[in-house]
Amino acid sequence: MASITCVAHTADVLGEVPIWSVREQALYWIDAFKPALHRFDPASRAVASWTPPVKLGSFALRTGGGMLLASRDGIGLFDPATGGFELVCNPESDRPNNLLNDGRCDRRGRFWVGSMDKMIQQPSARLYRFDPDRSCHVMADDIFLTNGIAFSPDDRTMYMADSHHKTIYRYDFDLAAGSITNRCVFATSEIGLPDGACVDREGFLWIAQFDAGRVVRYAPDGRLDRTIALPVSRPTACTFGGADLGTLFVTTARLRLSEAERVVQPDAGGLLAIEVGVTGLPEPEFAG
Repeated sequence: MASITCVAHTADVLGEVPIWSVREQALYWIDAFKPALHRFDPASRAVASWTPPVKLGSFALRTGGGMLLASRDGIGLFDPATGGFELVCNPESDRPNNLLNDGRCDRRGRFWVGSMDKMIQQPSARLYRFDPDRSCHVMADDIFLTNGIAFSPDDRTMYMADSHHKTIYRYDFDLAAGSITNRCVFATSEIGLPDGACVDREGFLWIAQFDAGRVVRYAPDGRLDRTIALPVSRPTACTFGGADLGTLFVTTARLRLSEAERVVQPDAGGLLAIEVGVTGLPEPEFAG
């Protein structure tokens, strides 16, 4: 049975996008609602927090320092040390009812980020590729709610979930060209919503199931391999971290939980750490 510990009681409304920094040996994640940016140091157990100048859906660490933010205003550069923020582009400027959501870098340092319809009423969202030269490209459309962006260890597959449809898709991925083709259904969720995801060293996809109170592991062929029940009902995303990349960190949410639900879920909104017996891969950083 997996060992589950709440390592940071940050009471996030909507904790999201955990990213392990190999360079710093620390974990970063956000609260998309407050907004807040957190950093957890497993060695000291210390948690530091910043208030970014914009509400954000996702972020990436930059190879040259600082962060790339996918915010409600668009994509920009953020320096936590100074609080400085530079808006670079707003790919959704023609879609005022949309906002940017989940994102992740590929191993060429490009940032892939999807959007969502704020009210989840129509498939007006897109998937973008934001390059180190600051150019932005539409890669897919007709999406309701983008989540679960992840890449296989051999860089031949990209995963993306449309949470509204409770479906995880897979694409053929060309790392050199930065292109995706041949979308097909990889897996569907019978309960809960597929949310943030990551891939382990063996090529299995881990994904948090919002409102299902669990994280699950899928084999590369889409077979459900493992289910881990959590002490919270609304896990949001997961990633591997720790010195050996052997700890699965899971962000969680208190969003729309009743007072009674919060009483029985004291770890809701906190950061969970799970020893799962497999290791992950280093998280790529944005090269721009």
